[in-house]
Amino acid sequence: MMRVVALVTIMIIFSSGCLLAEEPKLPAQSESTGAIGTIGLESENRGPVEIPQPTEKALSYYRSGNVLYLVDIFWGILISALFLFTGFSAKIRNWAAGLGRKWFFIIGIYIVIFTIINFLIDLPLDFYQSFVREHSYGLSNQTFGKWFKDSTMSLLITLVMGALLAWIPYWLLKKSPRRWWLYAGILVIPFTFVFSLIYPIWISPLFNDFGPMHNKNLEAQILALADRAGIDGGRVFEVNKSVDTKAVNAYVAGFMGTKRIVLWDTIISKLDENELLFVMGHEMGHYVLRHVIAGVLFYSVLILLALYAAHKTAGIFLRKFSSRFGFDQLADIASLPLLILLLNIFSFITAPIGNTYSRFIEHQADQFGLEITQDNYAAATAFVKLQAENLSNPYPGFLYKLWRSSHPPIGERIEYCNTYKPWEKGQELRYEEMFRNPQRKP
Repeated sequence: MMRVVALVTIMIIFSSGCLLAEEPKLPAQSESTGAIGTIGLESENRGPVEIPQPTEKALSYYRSGNVLYLVDIFWGILISALFLFTGFSAKIRNWAAGLGRKWFFIIGIYIVIFTIINFLIDLPLDFYQSFVREHSYGLSNQTFGKWFKDSTMSLLITLVMGALLAWIPYWLLKKSPRRWWLYAGILVIPFTFVFSLIYPIWISPLFNDFGPMHNKNLEAQILALADRAGIDGGRVFEVNKSVDTKAVNAYVAGFMGTKRIVLWDTIISKLDENELLFVMGHEMGHYVLRHVIAGVLFYSVLILLALYAAHKTAGIFLRKFSSRFGFDQLADIASLPLLILLLNIFSFITAPIGNTYSRFIEHQADQFGLEITQDNYAAATAFVKLQAENLSNPYPGFLYKLWRSSHPPIGERIEYCNTYKPWEKGQELRYEEMFRNPQRKP
């Protein structure tokens, strides 16, 4: 989850032309009224849950997703290279200079032109990936009008934020050509926190309707679970995502006054209440264990390393190709495609490190969710349903896990839900001291 937020922030600073318009996904890969203190009692005597074999449709979705992943990488490199080696980026800078005259306005105008051109270039591929393909696999309810509206809204947000913020790294490049990467990397931290603060209340509602929970009994149980997890002042929202997708998700987002618990209406309709409570226990685990803060700091280090690598290697390109590029220093706004190209390459190289960390904190959240609900059966069946609804492959390949899996494979998660039961042996729970009024099963 936090890897996405951190990368979005740095790409906003460098205005790459794309903005996150999705909430963090809960699972990877794709009516009871019991009180919180007895969540697990209903299903504690049931046996282990079998891990379903992936359907042919799920395997097809998995394989085609791998192909598209590689296509995206190649496409990103190709487009950036074309902007550079044709001198087109320098031409955009010249257009911007003719219109803006002053440095700040030149950067803003360049960002607007560059972003719109990238949007149009990427539009066919994005349309296939996020609309045609999702409909062909039965994962989307979205109309073309809604898809185009959301895409346009993402473009407008990117234009505004890019035009307002892109001057910062270029001011650093201008003032400190040798240490700009360090200062930019440090600035990623507050920018990411601010983005995490405003995203739930100002950006997410631009794409979907957020409203109160319709099932008040479920809302009461979620709030009781949040209270037991030590989360005060949170509000529960139900978001109308069924207009966009058939996939399921839930999350806890925001800080301080923006703290909120969000469930997609799709997950409410497809999981029973005990399963939903485990899902929320998992998401509350992220919040209580401060994964947001830890994630921001961890991924900021990776971004800092990527910026340093870009700084060290950019000179090689500039010395060899400055005449073709039409610029000879990174402080020139025309260097933006070069920075994006290098950052994308180094982000790809460090992806296994980021994904390993992400899987680690996701496992911690699974453990937290199991300990606070003590309902192994509901947890395992929740993952079974998530596997089916999101067309997941329970055991993806090794390279997929390294480069694409931000969550543990769903098969491993079901196995863990089947076996992790320290409370049945009277053993100490790892996170019990964080629970209010901890209760053990007799």
